[in-house]
Amino acid sequence: MQDKDTHFMQMALELAEKGRGAVAPNPMVGSIIVKDGRIIGSGYHEKFGEGHAEVNAFRSATEDVAGATIYVTLEPCSHYGKTPPCSDKIIEKKIGRVVIAALDPNPLVSGRGVKKLQAAGIEVVTGVLAEESSRLNEIFMKYIVKKEPFVIMKAAMSLDGKIATRTGESQWITGPAARERVHQLRNALSGIMVGVQTVIMDDPQLTSRIPGGKNPVRIIVDSTLRIPLEAKVLQNQDVAKTLIATTERADRSKAARLEESGIELLTVPDKDGQTDLNALMSALGERGIDSILLEGGATLNFSALQAGIVDKVQVYVAPKLIGGETAKTPVGGDGIEKLSQAFSVIELKASTVGEDILLEGYISKNE
Repeated sequence: MQDKDTHFMQMALELAEKGRGAVAPNPMVGSIIVKDGRIIGSGYHEKFGEGHAEVNAFRSATEDVAGATIYVTLEPCSHYGKTPPCSDKIIEKKIGRVVIAALDPNPLVSGRGVKKLQAAGIEVVTGVLAEESSRLNEIFMKYIVKKEPFVIMKAAMSLDGKIATRTGESQWITGPAARERVHQLRNALSGIMVGVQTVIMDDPQLTSRIPGGKNPVRIIVDSTLRIPLEAKVLQNQDVAKTLIATTERADRSKAARLEESGIELLTVPDKDGQTDLNALMSALGERGIDSILLEGGATLNFSALQAGIVDKVQVYVAPKLIGGETAKTPVGGDGIEKLSQAFSVIELKASTVGEDILLEGYISKNE
């Protein structure tokens, strides 16, 4: 039987989820206030720069919160940012007990909010559904510590592992429900990354089709600037910004033309004749890009896995058989030589999205 702390924390996590796509680079946080076994207030962080979950929960309270228990999915902040510290607000409101899911991952502030509450004589319980809270905020958890984006490698393939026919036709392998889910993901993340070959072959727009949503920064990995000047990703910069990651080997005259048209070029080191993806991640992190949807194409996907930048994989499997020895698969490049070198996917989950199957898991980072 589920205990009351777990029960109320689960409700707070469901509230937190409502902030997805609207609060980055802040974490998604939910909060519930309970008094005498009754919920008297609830709230979540709704939009970046606005009230935190605890503040919104207090605003919604239907009676005096003194002596109540407040459930928060992430450790209440203890520092001044765009809003005052939530730990101070909890103390001011004379809350009697605080139940926290996960501690703040930032080593500079982790545990500070807890200590401040305890110093004020408030009972504090931590670790209730901590893993669930950390997974909910997996982007924030990585970015706040490493200052590098959380990378989700997404692919859509047939039942026999093909991402296109032998002639290169790839639209559409998956059904409308899967494509809608991907657009929701584009809306929620801050960047979308592909290799230049994908631009040359498919000429995608790389935008989100969510009404009222936002478009991620379009990141094109192009070490020598082979991108066609008429490519769709180079148009409508007011709708979606494009950044081209290139190297010193790039065509200088073409670089000048691109920059004149408002395209930002990011020159990173060259590694083995290709763009150094680890250096690129650091540079993108410095620009505030905390998350990337890698829709890269087979060659870039392998390079990303090899560089160790991929955190999570999402593979949509369509109930179709394509065949063809030359038809491409989601991960290309040189590939590995031995099975012992394979990239392990852990915590694998399967679900159905319309007519397709979605496989999701995390790349094992164990050395």
